[in-house]
Amino acid sequence: MKTVFITGCSSGFGLVTAELFLDRGWQVIASMRSLEGSSLEKHERLRALPLDVTDIASIRRAIEVAGPIDVLVNNAGVGLFGALEAASMASVRQIFEINILGTIAMTQAVLPQMRARRSGVIVNVSSMVTEHPLPLLSTYTASKAAVNAFTESLAIELQEVGVRAHLVLPGRAPSTRFGESARSLLQGPAPEAYASLLQKVVGGMTDQADGLTFPSDVADAIWRAATDPGSPMRLPAGADAVAVAARSSGARA
Repeated sequence: MKTVFITGCSSGFGLVTAELFLDRGWQVIASMRSLEGSSLEKHERLRALPLDVTDIASIRRAIEVAGPIDVLVNNAGVGLFGALEAASMASVRQIFEINILGTIAMTQAVLPQMRARRSGVIVNVSSMVTEHPLPLLSTYTASKAAVNAFTESLAIELQEVGVRAHLVLPGRAPSTRFGESARSLLQGPAPEAYASLLQKVVGGMTDQADGLTFPSDVADAIWRAATDPGSPMRLPAGADAVAVAARSSGARA
């Protein structure tokens, strides 16, 4: 029986991905900062673990408890929404600590066992805003662009040891808690010059309450990356993400 280790499973993409792998017969290690309030139902093939991806000691404990890992899904992430002028550098650093440094630390922690077996898959969840930037998300976009560059280089590097690395790029997904967490990290009032833009963007999020990318779309893309050796390195997830990817490919052609 294969084992997948997924970070950020308290809600959204991580939660639905954990449920998908369970439904398909895998052993699932579902990690999150706090186990309180988790909606994951108990299952004999499920183990929920507390994990802070910014804490090396926490990562080491989780990896030791998890045992052999066939697939690592780096899904844990946080957003920063609002005008750059209003963001504290503490918040900016937190975004990079979680979104890219946490991804690197988790990957580094599992690679020795995968290298020893000459098998394994790393799936990093990024965002299509790296292909189609949106206003008021500059720091978040920068952190996810770093995830893209890291994964693209890593994928080539790991070919030497029989391990695959993939990117999953979701589109806009207002149906998750991402918008709430992003807004919670906006510190200080934005200058008045950005007020109309802020209102426009927030209104657009509200108007798309059903979302254009659902957690199930992301879970399906992660499943494909994990189980199909022939899958592309970059996998857009969701109708809008696929459309953006097609436009980007056309522009590069």
